Amino acid sequence: MTQPQEGQTVRAIDVIRKKRDGLEQSPAEIEYLVRAYTNGEIPDYQVSAWLMAVILRGLTRAETSVLTDAMLHSGEVLDLSEFPAKKIDKHSTGGVGDKTSLVLAPLAAAGGLIVPMISGRGLGHTGGTLDKLESIPGFNVNLSIPDFRRVLRACGCAMIGQTSEIAPADRKLYALRDVTGTVESPYLICASIMSKKLAEGIDALVLDVKTGCGAFMKKDEDAEFLASLMVETGERMEKSVIALITNMDQPLGVCVGNSLEVAEVIEVLRGQGPEDLRELCLELASRMFQLGGTADTVVQGKLQAEQLIASGKALETFRKMVTLQGGDARAIDDPGLLPRARYTQDVSSPKSGYVTSMDCEAVGIACVVLGGGREKKEDAVDPAVGIVLHRKLGDSVEAGEPLCTVHSNSETRAARAIELLLRSYRITDAPLEHKKKLVHRVIRGSGI
Repeated sequence: MTQPQEGQTVRAIDVIRKKRDGLEQSPAEIEYLVRAYTNGEIPDYQVSAWLMAVILRGLTRAETSVLTDAMLHSGEVLDLSEFPAKKIDKHSTGGVGDKTSLVLAPLAAAGGLIVPMISGRGLGHTGGTLDKLESIPGFNVNLSIPDFRRVLRACGCAMIGQTSEIAPADRKLYALRDVTGTVESPYLICASIMSKKLAEGIDALVLDVKTGCGAFMKKDEDAEFLASLMVETGERMEKSVIALITNMDQPLGVCVGNSLEVAEVIEVLRGQGPEDLRELCLELASRMFQLGGTADTVVQGKLQAEQLIASGKALETFRKMVTLQGGDARAIDDPGLLPRARYTQDVSSPKSGYVTSMDCEAVGIACVVLGGGREKKEDAVDPAVGIVLHRKLGDSVEAGEPLCTVHSNSETRAARAIELLLRSYRITDAPLEHKKKLVHRVIRGSGI
C-alpha cells in the first residue's frame, strides 16, 4: 500500500474510489476525510458515497482504529481527573423502547460513580436518549463543557449531546448516516460509539449490544463481532470494557415514544415498571458497579442497584439532574405534565391466539411514522407520540382485544402506523415454545 508522501494532495474522490474498490486506506487518507468533513471542506454527498462504500466493503481493524482515533481527536478529550471516583458510562447500540440510559445514569451516580454521559439522537428506527430527555419540559441537553462539569459535581451524572467541543466529527457523521442508509456497518458503529465515549474521559464502559429483528445487528454472530470490536478498541486505549449481548426481538418495556418512555423510566426508578426493563437495568448497573469498584461481583452490584432504587436515592438523583439541566422536575412526581398526544387509538387483534413473533423494527418505524423519530435529517421530533404495548411475545389475546394503543397528533399518521403495527404481530393458535433470554452473552476484555 502506497502512503501519501509529505505535501501530496489527498482528494475526497480518490478516497471514495479506493474504498469502493475494496482497498485498505492509509491513516493519512482517513484522517483527511474526517478532518475535511468536520471543517466543512467537503460536502455531504461525497462523504455519503464513502459511507456507502464502507457499508459494502467494510474496514480493516487498523482502519477502524484510525477512524476512531481521528473522530476522537476531532475535538476536545475531557480531563475529569478532578473527580476521585471512577468515571463510568454505558452505551446501547440502539433498540426499540430502549430507555435504560435514563435509569442507569442516576442509578450509578447514586451509588458513588461519576457518569459523564454523552448521548445521541434517534437513528433509523431506534429512539434517541437526547430526544427522550428533551420531552421533559425545559431539559437542556446542549450544555457547555463548564456547565457539564458543574452538573457532574452537583449530582454525579449529566446527560448531554455531542457539543462542538466533543467529537464534532461523530456529530456530523451520525446525522448523515441516519438519512443515507449507512447505519448498520459494525465498523462505523464502533468508531462512532467509542470516539464519543472515550472523549468523555471515562475509566470504563459497559456496552449493551442489541441483537434480533429490532436491532441493527439482526444476528447473534454480528452482534458478537461488533461487541468484540468495541471491547478490543477500548482495550487498545487502556479502558476497561464489558459488552452484554441482549435481546431485541421485541421492544424493551411496553412504551415506545419519547415522553411515554420517560414516564416508564420514572416507574422503574420507583421500583415498578415492566419486568424486562427492570431486569436489564439491574444487569447493566451491576456491571457498572463492578467496573467502578463499588461491588466485587455482579451479584453484589445487582443488590446495590436494587437497594438504591428501593431507598429512593436513584430517583432523587434523577430529579436533581433534571433540575440542574433546566428541566421541570414536577414532571418526575407527576408524569402527566409530560407532553401528551391529542389522539389515542387501540389496535385490536384480528384473531384469538398467542403472540409468537413481533417485527420489532416495524414497531420502531411505526413510531417514526407517527413523528416520534426522523425520516429526514431536518425533521422535528414530536415528543408526545408513540405506542403502548398491551401484548408481547408469549402473551395470549382474544379477537378484538387491544394489542397496543397508538398515541398520535395526526389521524393520517396514525392510520399509517396502525397498518404497520397490525402487520408486525404474528398470532398463532399454538403458544410460543421458546422465549429467548434477555441477556444472550457477556463479552469481557482480557484484563477483566
